[in-house]
Amino acid sequence: MIRFCPACAAALPGLPPVSCVSCGYALFVNPRPTGLTIIMDGTRVLVILRAHEPRSGMWALPGGFCDGWETPADAAVREAREELGVDVALTGFVGMYIGDYEYQNETLPVLDCFWLARIVAGDLRVDPTELAGYTWAEIGSTPPMAFETMQSALDEVARNLIGGV
Repeated sequence: MIRFCPACAAALPGLPPVSCVSCGYALFVNPRPTGLTIIMDGTRVLVILRAHEPRSGMWALPGGFCDGWETPADAAVREAREELGVDVALTGFVGMYIGDYEYQNETLPVLDCFWLARIVAGDLRVDPTELAGYTWAEIGSTPPMAFETMQSALDEVARNLIGGV
């Protein structure tokens, strides 16, 4: 956690949100935006096995953090390409969820933005042992997703967009 003012390097009086007593700089902890996809492959939702920490070895939806001034929608498309080797078209916005992400011994707030998507080009480049597909009827009984926001987005789609399974 940040303990010193980024503007003047004085010790901060507490954890953000806080104002520096030396220079008045206001420090906030804002969520980091992400872009994620719920990719339909026929009647299945594709999930991948996380290869890296945090939560390595758990199932996840393709996605990740935005780069610089990249929009969450652009990040979702880029991450699908990087993680699965396919190009996707976003077909509908699901929603935004506040979650957390453990990184470098900190828990950071994230703003996870989810889209429905379909594959439009390319072949899946994922080891078959690291890829699974679940029907909407199976979503409630799948192994837990790596992050709560992922399960919340899947539940939202199943409940509202698919007709409540």
